[in-house]
Amino acid sequence: MTTQRLFFALELPAMLQQQLVQWRADNFAADAGIPVAAANLHLTLAFPGTVNDKTCEQLQQLAARIAQPAFTLDLDDAGHWLRPGIVWLGCQRAPRSLLQLAGLLRAQAARLGCGQSAQPFHPHITLLRHATQGIALPPRGFHWRTRITHFALLSSSFYRGRTRYNVLTRWPLIPATGA
Repeated sequence: MTTQRLFFALELPAMLQQQLVQWRADNFAADAGIPVAAANLHLTLAFPGTVNDKTCEQLQQLAARIAQPAFTLDLDDAGHWLRPGIVWLGCQRAPRSLLQLAGLLRAQAARLGCGQSAQPFHPHITLLRHATQGIALPPRGFHWRTRITHFALLSSSFYRGRTRYNVLTRWPLIPATGA
């Protein structure tokens, strides 16, 4: 039986990924940490972890039943978690739909025996890893806005020194009335 390392995530539009990479380069020293590749920038909703094929199929079946509204994500906050060495970009006020979606996915994963973090969900996009020294964060005033219309299940693998993500399935969120 094969296994895969899985996570549910919000994918970012390619143009936004490139804008975030440029902003990161403009605001953080080259030695501040290891930058996450543009194509790998995402917002993790739930992390089922390493699962077998049967659990992967069950996760997909449960996720397909989710009926959550689309929402707008405002990226207007940044921080540095020193212990795990993560520099992140997030939102000062997370949309209710985002929190509900993450909560549903985490609960479904837990029901299938996939351990979930005891930490409260903090929606964020990891910009730098291994940032173990103090870092000066950019002054407030940055802001990106993007419409979130779907979520995805991705697999993660490490090959030839690089982390690669592969989208297994995408599910639409319910469009706003009149959209």
